[in-house]
Amino acid sequence: MKFGGTSVDSREAIARVAEIVRSQRERHPIVVVSAMGKTTNTLLAIAAAATAGCRTDALDDLATLRGFHLGESTDPSLAPQIEAHFDELAELVRGLVIMGECTPRASDAVAAFGERLSSLIVAGALRMAGIDSVHIDSRRVIVTDGRHTQAAPLVADTTARLRQQVAPLAARQVVVMGGFLGATVAGVTTTLGRGGSDYTASLVGAALNAEEIQIWTDVDGMLTTDPTILPTAQRVAECSFAEAAELAYFGAKVLHPATVLPAIEKGIPVRILNARRPENAGTRIVASAAPSPGAIRSMACKRRITLVNVVSLRMLMAHGFLRQIFEVFDRFETPVDMLATSEVSVSLTIDNTAALSDICGALATFADVSVEHDQAIVCLVGENIRHSPNVAARVFGALRDVNVRMISQGASRLNISLVVAAGDLPRAIASLHREFFPEARAA
Repeated sequence: MKFGGTSVDSREAIARVAEIVRSQRERHPIVVVSAMGKTTNTLLAIAAAATAGCRTDALDDLATLRGFHLGESTDPSLAPQIEAHFDELAELVRGLVIMGECTPRASDAVAAFGERLSSLIVAGALRMAGIDSVHIDSRRVIVTDGRHTQAAPLVADTTARLRQQVAPLAARQVVVMGGFLGATVAGVTTTLGRGGSDYTASLVGAALNAEEIQIWTDVDGMLTTDPTILPTAQRVAECSFAEAAELAYFGAKVLHPATVLPAIEKGIPVRILNARRPENAGTRIVASAAPSPGAIRSMACKRRITLVNVVSLRMLMAHGFLRQIFEVFDRFETPVDMLATSEVSVSLTIDNTAALSDICGALATFADVSVEHDQAIVCLVGENIRHSPNVAARVFGALRDVNVRMISQGASRLNISLVVAAGDLPRAIASLHREFFPEARAA
């Protein structure tokens, strides 16, 4: 059971977590928690302030964070341990002020305190709620390489330690661990990168052959589209890992499947649940989902997209044209989201424009280049797309009044993606949702 930052951001939220854990106590849950609320961002901001020489500001913010954690803890006996953590952290911050530099190793040491503290506090709260629980420092069992801020777990070592140290405890107590953090074989603190708490839960679940991995967050699961654009979006009861991966890449932020890869490899189902509405069934993600009622399972969207159009100067027989284009994007380390091509022209989209000027300059040596900013990608995802011959016709019929700038069907045959102007995105989403999810309209 992994609980995200919004699920443990206050003593009231942690009390809800305790009741959720209590309700599934007979399943011998292992609890993995993120840092409380925005603690990780705060810690990194404190490190940045310290590195910039703003000693007073950094220590003042650290004092505020100390008071927050002490205030939200319900177990008075933990106060000395919490204070000790913050004393250690204060020493780190003072060191950053002196050095004027925050190395990746130092950044990991600072950021890891969020989960170190939250797991300690949640374990204490479970005990105060009458649930027999034990805290495990994840750095003892999650073994990683030394790539600080984006460490990769050493799966064999991690699995061995989890089976030796966590499995025996989990048979009789609720084990509480921090997500996101680990340590090298030499014991140096590392972090797994953003989304790392989901990764931790997946590693633990896979190592111990869990029957299910639950990701508790602040939404009801995956929805048929972005609810900030269309409030009538409906919950998706079940989807496949492949569908979830496509949706995540194109903007759905509930879950990034790369973080649950160990679960996918073991065939362990992943369920997305809402800690504020635990009665909701959420979304179940499995290797092979039951077919959706229609062609489309869900729609994702990605804003702030830039469309780059490249036309060969040679016009005909442009041998090597695609290779030249991709060499440019590779040179400037800029990923491409979507691609549509003919013999002499290519349209593609990017969401990182940091190197756009240099890219255009390099492309201009062998092509005409035009750029369109303020675009958006709409991605329709569903296993049934491959079996539904009229999906494209329905898409264009729904968008008869919207100018589609580009369209592409992925090689996976799981998605149809298109580009529209950002200003047309709400209208496009609403029209497509009416077409493919009529039951939502009826509701």
